[in-house]
Amino acid sequence: MFDRGSREGSQGPVTVQITLDGGEEMQGRLVLPPGRGLSDVLNSTAPFIEFEPAEGERMYIAKSALQSVKPTNVPAKPDLWAGSAEPSNFDPFAVLGLKAGATREEAREAYVRMAKIYHPDLYMAVELPREVRDYLAAMVRRINAAHQALENAQRKQAARQEAVFTRNGGA
Repeated sequence: MFDRGSREGSQGPVTVQITLDGGEEMQGRLVLPPGRGLSDVLNSTAPFIEFEPAEGERMYIAKSALQSVKPTNVPAKPDLWAGSAEPSNFDPFAVLGLKAGATREEAREAYVRMAKIYHPDLYMAVELPREVRDYLAAMVRRINAAHQALENAQRKQAARQEAVFTRNGGA
């Protein structure tokens, strides 16, 4: 569902700041092979990395000479939005992906389908960033609230259709 390596999994060079064992700092671009991320290159068995300094020619640096590699063009963390916090904009049909007037069974199926996708317990064994866990929890709350709202509306509709009082016999 979420790819933690998507920031660094891009092809091509990555802008970095490298600190060597001697304390020398260099700015430039680390050249990545197609389909490989920064962590893939740094953790590979190859003894050298290909570096293109901001000023100068491309060079190879021994991984054993690296003290640190810091990406400098990392995009800001995404703003995960679980929906409007205002109840006036809350549409339970939209949250569950249903058309207005869906049956009770359709609502139940949509609820189960969405819960299987977003429930945080499904991702307990996976290391996810805190904001992703918060997003999953918020989505589950919205899904539960939407299902409850539809259940309540359908329960009220069924209660209105039941006879409140019936008279026994015709005498």
